[in-house]
Amino acid sequence: MRPLDVLSAELSEVLPGYEDRRGQQAMAEAVDRALRTERHLLVEAGTGTGKTLAYLVPAILSNRKVVISTATHALQEQILMKDLPVVTQLLGRLGVPVRAAAMKGLSNYVCRRRLSEALGENPTDGSLLRIESWAKESESGDRAELSTLRETDPAWGSVLSSTDTRIGATCTYYESCFVTRMRREAEDAQIVVVNHHLFFADLALRNGPRGEYASALPPYDAVIFDEAHQLESVATDFFGARVTQTRCENLARDAERALVAEQGPLGSNSRDKLLFDMTGEAAKRFFAALGGARSGVDRRALLATDYDEAVVGAEGRLATCLKALTALGLSSKTEGMMQVARRASELRDTLERIRKAAEGTEESAWIEVKDRAVSIGMSPVELGPLLRSALFDRVSSVILTSATLSTSIAGEPSFHYVRGRLGVPEAADECVVPSPFAFETHALLYTPRDLPPPSDPAFEAAAVPRIRELIDITKGGAFVLTTSVRAMRGFAEALRREPSGHTILVQGESPKHVLLDRFRADGNAVLVATMSFWEGVDVPGHALRLVIMDKIPFAVPTDPVLLARSRRIEAEGGNPFTELSLPQAAITLKQGFGRLIRNQDDVGIVAILDRRLMAMGYGRVLLGSLPPARRATKLPEVRAFWDRNAPPAAVP
Repeated sequence: MRPLDVLSAELSEVLPGYEDRRGQQAMAEAVDRALRTERHLLVEAGTGTGKTLAYLVPAILSNRKVVISTATHALQEQILMKDLPVVTQLLGRLGVPVRAAAMKGLSNYVCRRRLSEALGENPTDGSLLRIESWAKESESGDRAELSTLRETDPAWGSVLSSTDTRIGATCTYYESCFVTRMRREAEDAQIVVVNHHLFFADLALRNGPRGEYASALPPYDAVIFDEAHQLESVATDFFGARVTQTRCENLARDAERALVAEQGPLGSNSRDKLLFDMTGEAAKRFFAALGGARSGVDRRALLATDYDEAVVGAEGRLATCLKALTALGLSSKTEGMMQVARRASELRDTLERIRKAAEGTEESAWIEVKDRAVSIGMSPVELGPLLRSALFDRVSSVILTSATLSTSIAGEPSFHYVRGRLGVPEAADECVVPSPFAFETHALLYTPRDLPPPSDPAFEAAAVPRIRELIDITKGGAFVLTTSVRAMRGFAEALRREPSGHTILVQGESPKHVLLDRFRADGNAVLVATMSFWEGVDVPGHALRLVIMDKIPFAVPTDPVLLARSRRIEAEGGNPFTELSLPQAAITLKQGFGRLIRNQDDVGIVAILDRRLMAMGYGRVLLGSLPPARRATKLPEVRAFWDRNAPPAAVP
């Protein structure tokens, strides 16, 4: 049975009003061919292709074990709750069963062993008792079910499952473990839906010192990455390492809890109790010393190779405590204390690995301050070779798809950039499926020439009235997307200072899904946001008709990972701007543009206020990567387009 036959002949029976999509069928054939012939495949599928059905149908018909990995929990839920039921109904008409399961990251599930230990330590704690009561009735152990516990309740952090705390088959609670149950359901399924973070956490563990022992996903034959343009960023995190103060303090707390479970309450002056307290205090002093020089700076920076005296002393005390915890754990034969020994040893090794990374060239070591929390870590400079050996050489068919996977070379779409960054073998097949939407008539790209360059201090003041004028043309229904929190706050404050009658929503003032619900319901609102709204946000229809981007989304040039990768390219005789920064920006810019047209009837305007698009030679590359919308450089042209093409406002 060919996927093309199923999609063209059967789908109209399941989805009323469905029309054949040539792009969807072409993609389905390409995915089917890759799975049948065990080949790798790159697919760029423009907005509106229907790519989820285009890969789900051939994946199921392949009779192979396939992992579907997507960018977020929300997209994971969409596949499970919206797309798979359609495919199940579609293939059920043909007698083809669909066996699918979902897997989330371990931190979404309660750990029965840790819950028991926490209750042993605090038997009257109200939050722990609520968790215990829920866990007795729950089938999944998924935190999403636990509506009686506040989202920020710290009790959850003391009972969640994690790679650090999971013991495996030797655990007393292994058979009743929610993670064990989740994995067994996934083992029985043909299609397993995960997100990128879980997939690469699993892949990194499989290639680490504990191998399959620490893996979460069951064995699989093929993997399909949706939203594959995010893979480098996610994989970089999981093939690197990070140490935080919280991680050290959690280890000390879990060690004390495990020892209490083994021996009973500890005296306040006992040697072991003092060790646990000293570990937490040593971690606090170490990270305070590291972050002292970066007070008030929220971003990553290169980690210095020469620690000052205070940091060296604090690190030495922390290392001594971790060594003592390792010895204490090894002296016991209980599962909990043996795990403490492993975690303490790994944490000590990770600190040493980060220190060595700061002195070498293969990895980039960094310090990060975020919301006053300090962490240190390292990231691989070259991810491609790691993914080639860990993924493409081990899995027979890897399929990468996204609406923004290619960049423009000489006016033609090219996968050269993503191939190099992700280590995709040269023999991998390619497929470009254009969007079925009529961008030429339904979308306008406005690129003004008369604003100051973004580096000019006068840029923001000049951009605000232009944003107001654009919002006035469309009567709201706008995203204002910025490349920094500072710019977001500045634009939001300026727009609110002179009310225009439109509701102004700002990222961070409410949860993301709440902001989007309010934006859709209002119909004429203005949402000011940063990079998290540049992609993965779907607002079809009249509610979103204007997308304004303040500048070209180049990565922060001082980011230590970008710096290390740029130096590597230079050392090999290349140009880091054209080979790294420019393609990254092109893909992100295309993602921002993609917020606008989400269905056949949408009409709207994209405005990019960065004059470099028109003034600099590289602007042609960026513009060439965008959909073929009409172009305008002057506001009267924008107003004329909207007057001619604007649909009637949606009736509430």
